[in-house]
Amino acid sequence: MTESQTKTYTIEGLNCPDCAARIQGAVGQMDEIQACTVDPLAGTITVHLATPEIPLAKMARIVDQTGHRLLVEQPGPAHAHGEHDHGAHDDVRHHHGSSEPLDVSQPGRPGGAVAGFIRFVLSRRETTLTAVAALLTLLGLGVAWANLYLEVRVLGISGIVLFAGAILVGGLPLARYAFQELWYSKRVGINVLMVIAVSGAALIGEWAEGAIVVVLFSLGEALEGYATERARRTLTGLLSLAPPTALKLLADGTTSEVPVQELALGDRVRIRAGDRVSVDGLVRAGSSAVDQSPITGESVPVTKVTGDTVYAGTINASGALEVEVTHLAADSTLSRMIHLVQQAQAQRAPIQRFIDRFARIYTPAVAVLAATIALVPPLLFQQPFWGDKGWLMRALQMLVIACPCALVISTPVSVVSALANAASHGVLIKGGRSLDVLSRVRVFAFDKTGTLTEGRPVVTDMIDVCTCGSCGESCGLIHASALEAQSAHPLARAVVQAAENARIMVPQAENVIELPGRGIEGTVNGAHVTVASHVHFDEQIEHPPDVCELANRLSAQGKTPILVRHDDEVCALFGLADVSRANSKAVLGALHEDAGIRTVMLTGDHPSVAAEIGRQIGIDEVRAGLLPEDKMAAITQLGEQHGLVAMVGDGINDAPALARADVGIAMGGAGTDQAMETADVVLMGDDLSQLPFILRLSRRTKSTITANVVFALVTKAAILGLAAAGLATLWMAIAADVGTSLAVILNGMRMRNVRPRR
Repeated sequence: MTESQTKTYTIEGLNCPDCAARIQGAVGQMDEIQACTVDPLAGTITVHLATPEIPLAKMARIVDQTGHRLLVEQPGPAHAHGEHDHGAHDDVRHHHGSSEPLDVSQPGRPGGAVAGFIRFVLSRRETTLTAVAALLTLLGLGVAWANLYLEVRVLGISGIVLFAGAILVGGLPLARYAFQELWYSKRVGINVLMVIAVSGAALIGEWAEGAIVVVLFSLGEALEGYATERARRTLTGLLSLAPPTALKLLADGTTSEVPVQELALGDRVRIRAGDRVSVDGLVRAGSSAVDQSPITGESVPVTKVTGDTVYAGTINASGALEVEVTHLAADSTLSRMIHLVQQAQAQRAPIQRFIDRFARIYTPAVAVLAATIALVPPLLFQQPFWGDKGWLMRALQMLVIACPCALVISTPVSVVSALANAASHGVLIKGGRSLDVLSRVRVFAFDKTGTLTEGRPVVTDMIDVCTCGSCGESCGLIHASALEAQSAHPLARAVVQAAENARIMVPQAENVIELPGRGIEGTVNGAHVTVASHVHFDEQIEHPPDVCELANRLSAQGKTPILVRHDDEVCALFGLADVSRANSKAVLGALHEDAGIRTVMLTGDHPSVAAEIGRQIGIDEVRAGLLPEDKMAAITQLGEQHGLVAMVGDGINDAPALARADVGIAMGGAGTDQAMETADVVLMGDDLSQLPFILRLSRRTKSTITANVVFALVTKAAILGLAAAGLATLWMAIAADVGTSLAVILNGMRMRNVRPRR
């Protein structure tokens, strides 16, 4: 199957697993479709085509029959091969409900959630029918109350008519969905159970209970859909961070506001102060502080100058910038980031896969048990069959209780909320499996260079040893920086940076000669200057014993000593080292103390250098001098000794070890395609402080899922016991089911509120 034969589309209003199963069964029966997969969390359908032509109109009609709407979207530039279609919606619309986007915002405003739910209900045909059924049921209950307590002789049949009307109005969608479950999905789903239960209630004259079941079940489904929509919008709302238009710079120097989709690679756009950055690109003119928190999670704005990279969706805080487009709109870091998380939603956690399998067996099993309960006692033990205490009513109650909604939704809503929360803080977690494994990790292995350290050498020590009496202050730094300014070596750049920090005027050097692997020499202000390693001085240049001792002391501290000589006088020693990140020690301490994590450094660096860095940051174990294959072996050994292992690296140099670890965590993923595509977890910013956050988020999610599953099972067991004993009512069963579903949804959505500790 080629890539061009796979298409992904959005389905509006898709929120529940049962709806997804109906659509998947219906579309899967089309001759033009080899296979299809419907993801209720992402709200998408992926079809594998058996023919070159895409049967969009036919597929849209089938989706419409299930009560939803297929949104056909134009292919974006980043998906020219047809794997996914993203962009502006076409008008393949046969649904008669509202086509307006749902307003699920403002969760924190008093009454905002209630108002949002009311708008949600009234925006759909099926849920509007539920509202009408609820009104009829309330009127029917009012009539019944008046007859019973006020002795108002309302026509006796009127209450039954109102309840029957509620069952008819609210039950029509249920009946249609039940037929689709049996016809398309070939399974006994929750809608089938509800139709049987309501029909049975009407058959034995329990019209009020039947109407209440219809209304409560439909409202529960609507609440589930509303909550799922809100969880989904937490993620997709990030897309609105990137402005839809950009100020394109024209050849005459003026600007024109154009849609970002019309920009080409190499175009230049102007980003004014206070604007959101519209594209991924390189700064070509100007400087400014940019808030990158939507992408990288950084809490402090980052200064951007010519040559720096900016990302769509970030905020330009101060000066104007001229930016050259390096990525098309559909291929921006923000778009790819959201697309990857949407893909990750389909990667289910182990407990979620178990619950799905369990529900497929559990529901029909309870249906068989209910039939047994309805028939066996009356047939074999002369127990009553009819009436509100008869065994038929108990069986109907069990059918209602059999609804697996709370179980099925308990895991995905928690996972989606956690993934969306992490993405909004600049962390990509590749699905429920990665989240689950991360919660059980006991060892964090770290690369050293660029992960625990800054990844670049700096001058840590400057020791003046000149005795000639003719040199001024900082003569060693002046001489060294003059030569090193003409070298591209990392150590040379560190010396030049030290001179800049000291505000030293660097003189011009002449006759500069590189000493490969040793250093550099030349003429500075008429003096012959050599800047080289201690090894070179030991072998080629005589120097005092006390200078040699100082150099050895620097080496023992894990630093690289560099000696400077002008003419015949050694004038200075420099110690250079790749220093630890400012927050490395705090992060490792938090992992160890708050989460009980063992930390290990895996590095190819010299043991003395690694040991010194390890001592500074307080890491538990240091393994140095390792080749890539040695790091992989170390990951395996750590797993055997301590359990699941997470490996933290840059996503490129440590790819084998990242792949071998149970969870591979790549740092600095913004703009790094390889890290975003291959790692299990990507820290978009170059920030170790996200590690305690994602570990806490994963563990909180796991405990929440466990609590949801236990709560759902215990509640169902309790109501089943009451039903078997004849102590439950039909409306009590459905109220317990709806209440349980709502409770696990709200509990799962709390994962959106977990925040990094600053």
